[in-house]
Amino acid sequence: MSTVISSPQPTSVPKAGRYRWVICAILFVATTINYVDRNVLSFTMLDDAFRRVMLGLAAGTPLTAEHVNDFKERMGYVDAAFKTAYALGFVIAGWMIDRLGTRRGFSISITVWSIAGVLHGFVNSIMGMSVTRFLLGLGEAGNFPASIKSVAEWFPRKERSFATGLFNAGANVGIILTAACVPLIVAAFGWRASFIITGALGFVVLVVWLLAFHRPESHPKVTAAELAYIRSDGEEDSGKRVTWGALIPFKATWAFAIAKFMTDAIWWFYLTWLPSFFNDNPALETKLDLKSVGIPFVVIYLISDGGSIFFGWLATKFIGLGWSVNRARKTTMLICALCVVPIFFASMTSSLVLAIALISLATAAHQGWSANLFTTVSDMFPMRAVGSVTGIGGMMGGIGGALLAAFAGKIIASTGSYLPLFIIASCAYLIALLILHVLAPRLEPVKLAE
Repeated sequence: MSTVISSPQPTSVPKAGRYRWVICAILFVATTINYVDRNVLSFTMLDDAFRRVMLGLAAGTPLTAEHVNDFKERMGYVDAAFKTAYALGFVIAGWMIDRLGTRRGFSISITVWSIAGVLHGFVNSIMGMSVTRFLLGLGEAGNFPASIKSVAEWFPRKERSFATGLFNAGANVGIILTAACVPLIVAAFGWRASFIITGALGFVVLVVWLLAFHRPESHPKVTAAELAYIRSDGEEDSGKRVTWGALIPFKATWAFAIAKFMTDAIWWFYLTWLPSFFNDNPALETKLDLKSVGIPFVVIYLISDGGSIFFGWLATKFIGLGWSVNRARKTTMLICALCVVPIFFASMTSSLVLAIALISLATAAHQGWSANLFTTVSDMFPMRAVGSVTGIGGMMGGIGGALLAAFAGKIIASTGSYLPLFIIASCAYLIALLILHVLAPRLEPVKLAE
């Protein structure tokens, strides 16, 4: 039977004992910067000077339709390099965070991705961009294993999906900031400056993280009452580490990993190709360039932020009403999956407003889906395994993203349409939820050998 978890009592934690939300805020900022750094490329791809450098053309050379299609195919391979590294990085990050601890492991990840972000501004070829994207993927992979494990360490189970939804909202804020600021930076200082400036932001986050984060048991700002509340599930990291070999046989591991494989690829597609979609989708009557594309992205990802927080809250609300964790998570995820279905029409409509509305609904639903999917890891696995399981799932998500990225540019160039990719997006979440339910019908806790 699934465990029924009662709703939190408002008087159970004194007002002074809420430092866990400070940790959540730092995770939010880190996720924001993580997404700024990975999304700069999506907007610089619209800059003609950047396109000429990547194609090896002299400054001022007119860009033909053939040049543009060639550029899209090449950038598909660059994007695949990032996602391949991201998948590999999850293997390393999950292992590293479970063994070195969240504080040290995340510090290493932030350092690597910040250095890589700055290096983007110094490359002069597709090969150079592929190498720096690969390094960026290795570093950025540490964000979610570290954040999910931090939530498991700092929050009782009944608050985790809400906390995850809050920090996960940083992904959308990162995209909004990128959409609002990068076109201005490119226009004023050139595309190289956009990478250097945004990459440097990670070092600020690194300092804040090192100053603020310690385990709750040893943190001077955590009261005894708050610590008791955090550990109210009776769960604590035993300090005993678990190997991947011990996790692979469990269906619960594969339930999470396959769901990530199928749906992360869709999110990556949005991040990489939406600026180009608004720039050259033949169905749209109104096309957007580098100067005008920022406003739709602010709208889309503000709504996505709402989806991340709302759907994270919704599962928590269902649990508070007495629903089992299993029923609450999967009902919320089903609602999210259904909200994505209409997105295929976004590639067919001539209305820019309708396309933005459909994409906004889908991205909001993805973020809500992601917040709840991530939380299933700490629902099913003990704290000592959370980083590794998240790493396995993240690796599978990266592989899915890399496979779709390798073909996305070719599909768009050969068909002249984004419709095939949007159809894949429409179906992916419902299929993933069905597989997750078959493999983990009750989200029951996994018992690992000591």
